[in-house]
Amino acid sequence: MGRRWWLKVLFFICLFALSTGRDIKVKIKHKHHVADYNHTLAVTLAQYASAVYLSDLTELFTWTCSRCNGRTKGFEMIELIVDVRSCLQGFVGVAKDLDAIVIAFRGTQENSIQNWVEDLHWKQLDLNYPGIDDAMVHHGFYSAYHNTSLRPAVLDAVAEAKKLYGDLKIMVTGHSMGGAMAAFCGLDLTVNAGAKEVQVMTFGQPRIGNAAFVSYYSSLVPNTIRVTHEHDIVPHLPPYYRFFPQKTYKHFPTEVWIHNIGYESLVYPVEQICDGSGEDPTCSRSVSGDSIYDHLSYYGIQMGCNEPGRKCRIVFNPQMNINCIQDVEGNLVLSRAPSSYILRRYPESSDQVNSV
Repeated sequence: MGRRWWLKVLFFICLFALSTGRDIKVKIKHKHHVADYNHTLAVTLAQYASAVYLSDLTELFTWTCSRCNGRTKGFEMIELIVDVRSCLQGFVGVAKDLDAIVIAFRGTQENSIQNWVEDLHWKQLDLNYPGIDDAMVHHGFYSAYHNTSLRPAVLDAVAEAKKLYGDLKIMVTGHSMGGAMAAFCGLDLTVNAGAKEVQVMTFGQPRIGNAAFVSYYSSLVPNTIRVTHEHDIVPHLPPYYRFFPQKTYKHFPTEVWIHNIGYESLVYPVEQICDGSGEDPTCSRSVSGDSIYDHLSYYGIQMGCNEPGRKCRIVFNPQMNINCIQDVEGNLVLSRAPSSYILRRYPESSDQVNSV
């Protein structure tokens, strides 16, 4: 009995020594990469990534929704964008406590997330990333951001926010497929919109490109963190094969793996800062990725829709028509300055989007 007690004490001491502090910034430096992880900021951005799933556009636009409290209280919406044709949703607004523009993208709205996950097992690199030799990405994820009404609306909203509040830093977030879109958005803002201070933090994000793309992305958006949770299946997809780095998908750094470790009745949560490879074998790759349940919860925050069986359902109060702009396809934007806004697509956005 005494020996068992001492083993538990020793185990607890080791856990305490190895775990990351709750509100301590941890800086990770690598050859191409500097990223800061802060638990409080991560939980805050997870709440934004959760809120963007909600279908009541009135409550979301006015920030009175059930998920619009806690650390995100006081958020000021600039634009709420819904691409009905492609079943996509995102918003741009200003968080004064963060002194930042926050952009959030919704994850998959498929009727069956299981089917979406199974499809990812077989997805191949199928699009040459523009202007970068050998860089290839997932066409569906790329198109979801670049070839829909979201991209022009996001760029307009960022410009409007800076006009109203000054040259604020930008934080981009999203869960699942929304995380993939957030990464493309962060890169786009840096390369094409001239943004100087862009931070990307995603939750349960799938792989989106090959090693050449990862190298390019990491050099331009170094302040990027991917949070993964326990056995979440989606970060394991599409599959990574280290022997064929140019031909298969690879994650970009830096991963923070949330998981529990414990002995008998003693269980302790750990937020493990992973190495700069993007594919640290001691982090989420050390376990089987087989859980959809772990995919739908981060920091105890619910991800996904309250009504997962209903695809692309939105609720809209007619009183919001004064803030609404809509095109012939039904895509809409709720804007703080609707009189000066035109809902449009970019000329290169004529391709039909794949949601997977």
